[in-house]
Amino acid sequence: MTTATFASVSMPADWRDFVALTKPRVMTLVVFTGLCGLLAAPGTIHPVLAFTAILCIALGAGAAAALNQWWEADIDAKMKRTASRPLPAGRMDRQAALHFGVGLSFFSVILMGMATNWLAAAVLAVSILFYVFVYTIWLKPRTAQNIVIGGAAGAFPPVIGWAAVTGDVSALPVALFMLIFFWTPPHFWALALFVKTDYAAAGIPMLPVVSGEVATRRQIWFYTAIMAVAALAPVLLRLTGVIYGTAALLGTGLFAVLAFQVYRRRESDPARMAPEKRLFKYSVLYLFLLFGAVVVDRWLLA
Repeated sequence: MTTATFASVSMPADWRDFVALTKPRVMTLVVFTGLCGLLAAPGTIHPVLAFTAILCIALGAGAAAALNQWWEADIDAKMKRTASRPLPAGRMDRQAALHFGVGLSFFSVILMGMATNWLAAAVLAVSILFYVFVYTIWLKPRTAQNIVIGGAAGAFPPVIGWAAVTGDVSALPVALFMLIFFWTPPHFWALALFVKTDYAAAGIPMLPVVSGEVATRRQIWFYTAIMAVAALAPVLLRLTGVIYGTAALLGTGLFAVLAFQVYRRRESDPARMAPEKRLFKYSVLYLFLLFGAVVVDRWLLA
């Protein structure tokens, strides 16, 4: 990377640029799944400690996002949808982003350990390290399967929330982890289909760029089938009841319909990507729906 890659930085970064580094829109789903893991866990936790645990999950996710942008600053500069981020836009220098990300990482993990327990802190630390080193640095620039393995980073929050209350990890948080893990490929590849030119320009080997649209649509359908099994697993294992089961059945059915519409398309016109955009948008709502149903189900069965 050359210094000419970015616009010159003429003044210190604004506080809004540091907030932007944390990817607050992405963080919303991370915080929600972590909160649901905490609320679904058996036992009690003081409201102040519960708030602190969720805050730590948010800070840890923000730290990972900041370190991701620090590492990928030159790549972000080549992509239209990321060129306006603080680093490629020249509103912040990389050293500030690095210090911010590292400091936030340590703070979130230590605070989690002191406020709840060190198992929750350890899982939080693993999630940050996995996202930064395994996904961002190792997998993303090297393989089209980056999001399959790297998706595990986003699946940790419900496990962390559960562990913050119980001090252990049992079958239900593992099932929720697997749900997010298998949900991530169809969710992300739906997005990748209509921004593939960005990834191609940046040299990132996302599946639509490396294997083409037909193969990507086939993989979306394949992982949707696996995700459906993961979504129903809590019911089949009798970890949840009829409320979650109904939400999972209906919600996953609609997900499958949208995924099939994406699968059967063979056109590559970017202006005609409506099925892909519908699947991407619904996939976010889908996860909110299922995790909310887990909490309601557990509370009513308690």
